[in-house]
Amino acid sequence: EYPFACSDESSALAIGTVITFRMPFAMTLSSVRSSLNVASTLSNFIVDVKENGTTIFSTLLSIDASEKTSVTAATPAVISDINLADDAEITVSTTQIGSGDTGKGLKILFKGRKA
Repeated sequence: EYPFACSDESSALAIGTVITFRMPFAMTLSSVRSSLNVASTLSNFIVDVKENGTTIFSTLLSIDASEKTSVTAATPAVISDINLADDAEITVSTTQIGSGDTGKGLKILFKGRKA
């Protein structure tokens, strides 16, 4: 497992890139999860993860409105690229936020095995 924070705990999130980093090792993904410290309201919270500029999803990662985790999302994420390369540039972007509370404290968890 490889967890990482994409924002601080108290600032409202906006649409756009929230974090960019380089993978510290190659990894084969089995799942990707996201969570919020403060849930977004009135709209689902949707996140895209890109490896070297290309999305790793065919269905983006979402958190349903008023919930804090993607685990219970009505539409689960579908990973189309399970192989993350060592030193690949990973970019996490929000593509939709709540229209009430936008959400706060975004975290992502890559689950899988080191390749």
